[in-house]
Amino acid sequence: MNKPALDVPYFSQWETPEMTLPVLAEGAAALHRDPLWKNSGAETIEEYARWAVNVCGMACLKMILAARGEAHPILSLARACTSYGGYVVNEGDASIKGLIYAPFVTFVRERFGLAADVRTQVPAEIIPEILAENSFFIASVSSAIRWPEREPPGKGGHLVLVTAADQESVRFHNPSGHDRASQADVTLPLATFDRFFANRGIAVGF
Repeated sequence: MNKPALDVPYFSQWETPEMTLPVLAEGAAALHRDPLWKNSGAETIEEYARWAVNVCGMACLKMILAARGEAHPILSLARACTSYGGYVVNEGDASIKGLIYAPFVTFVRERFGLAADVRTQVPAEIIPEILAENSFFIASVSSAIRWPEREPPGKGGHLVLVTAADQESVRFHNPSGHDRASQADVTLPLATFDRFFANRGIAVGF
């Protein structure tokens, strides 16, 4: 890898990390069985279930902040990000749009003093360069990256936190990994990662 890894704690976008497979099978309704839902900062389990399927980006931010010793409930981060326009909540149909990159960048700069900028049209092979100049890269990938041996249905739609990379491989935390091997410090060959990577993301530095 291009540099020594930071000590980056892992957090799932669910309060109970083992909820991934139930969510894949049943949708957000499965989260009504998450015994740890109150740790999210949600006021009700309905609020938790509604948001948890949308907060992979906030899980990445939670991990970044934890790496410098800060603890934040994931929904507290989501609410604050929403106030900047990072999420758009449609009260009519309960849908949530986001993460929207540009408002997120403003949010983390102003609230947490993080250096951040949106990157688009990023070839996978320059991820090591991004990591050489920044602490992290929040990368847009297919959520199917939890099964790297499979062909993804598309690229993008999910966010993972890339913590290190070199010309051969990428290491990342996946907020919706379904087991330990697909959650924390996942290391994939660069070419494999590229099959899922949408060539965009957010560079973040302390």
